Amino acid sequence: MVQYAHQYGVQVLVTLNTLLHDDEYADAVALAHALYNIGVDALIIQDLHLLDFDLPPIRLHASTQCDNRTAEQVARLRDLGFKRVVLARELGIEEIRAIHAAVPDIELEAFVHGALCVSYSGRCYISEVLANRSANRGACAQFCRMAYDLLDSSMNEVLDDQGEPIHQRHLLSLQDLDRSAYLAELIDAGVTTFKIEGRLKDADYVTNITAYYREKIDKIITQSSINRSIVNRQIVNSFTPNPEKTFHRGATDYFLHGRTRPMANWNTPKSTGELIGQVLDAQGTTLRVQLKPGIVLHNGDGLTIGVEGFSVNGVEGNLVRINKALSESRYTGIPLYRNLDVEFTKSLHCERRIPVDIVLRETEEGFELTYQSIISSFHHSFAYPHEPAKNEAKALETIRTQLSKLGDTPYVAREVRIESQPYFIPISILNEWRRQAIR
Repeated sequence: MVQYAHQYGVQVLVTLNTLLHDDEYADAVALAHALYNIGVDALIIQDLHLLDFDLPPIRLHASTQCDNRTAEQVARLRDLGFKRVVLARELGIEEIRAIHAAVPDIELEAFVHGALCVSYSGRCYISEVLANRSANRGACAQFCRMAYDLLDSSMNEVLDDQGEPIHQRHLLSLQDLDRSAYLAELIDAGVTTFKIEGRLKDADYVTNITAYYREKIDKIITQSSINRSIVNRQIVNSFTPNPEKTFHRGATDYFLHGRTRPMANWNTPKSTGELIGQVLDAQGTTLRVQLKPGIVLHNGDGLTIGVEGFSVNGVEGNLVRINKALSESRYTGIPLYRNLDVEFTKSLHCERRIPVDIVLRETEEGFELTYQSIISSFHHSFAYPHEPAKNEAKALETIRTQLSKLGDTPYVAREVRIESQPYFIPISILNEWRRQAIR
């Protein structure tokens, strides 16, 4: 993984952010050395006692599990040797700005997307207390995703705005974080790295969400004075990124600009997906629906109504056949969501390429071929006779074309410079030189 990522100029950071028992430190330190030896770029840790052992000279990042909410805590971690601190999700934009102003010589990483805990990271003990499963040991039982009754001090059920008892609702299940509208603001406040929560997420989610944020970050770079030379890759998506199309519980910017409501989804802790319309009525395995403009359903799509989930078996006009019977009138007028769009999922493909400048130079013995990217450079010299071309324009075009055919390599040609006379070089020879130079 490290070798594959590094050829694209991508860092690999490994989470070692579990609180350890005394008999586990030796193994953890051995693991840290093994990761360092294979080229891992940094370790993300929570257990500060690891610093008392013989760790390798690897870059250290302080996990959000360290409860990084104050400038004093961030300064302390800097003094302990940490190069980056992952901030608590609960911080507002001005709190982040104040931390950066107070401790400007450390990188700040902030969450921008993904699942939220109802408690401060690293300081939630409900799972340990009730189930003997510690969230600080990677074993959270996720009590915040369970259903509860809301009772007053006399143990009577509290009523909601519609006069219904708040009974078996998901009162602690927060919606997912989405700060995509505030990326420039976060950069201005001193954030150097955006963090996308991805625990237990699948490849479709990762492809969609990272593409969504990559596009937004690149737009900010294009429109600002940020050094564009840091953009060392070319990305082509076969789809239009949309966070509602993969795992999605709704969205909140959380406390970034103060307390904003709603933060929780009392109806379900599961992925609701995108709002596509409403149910007019339900009879057996048929729904009559009113879809939003532009929405097209496909066989196999996943739909949700409240906590109910089902699949599409067929569509005729505004009638949708589903794979389970719904006969109760309580579905009438309820919002309809789609949490699986099979056609969108099929379209998910992202290609990442590294732009290279190609230079062919004439030497006394033959030629030197160079492929130069912002990440690396490949040089190779070849002995070959200097044979003048009969058709100079065609010879130069052949050289440019063949040296630019980078196929399934990680590279894409950005510029081709020929620093020689227009010599004749057979296509087979050019292809062999290209393969040798970039293998």
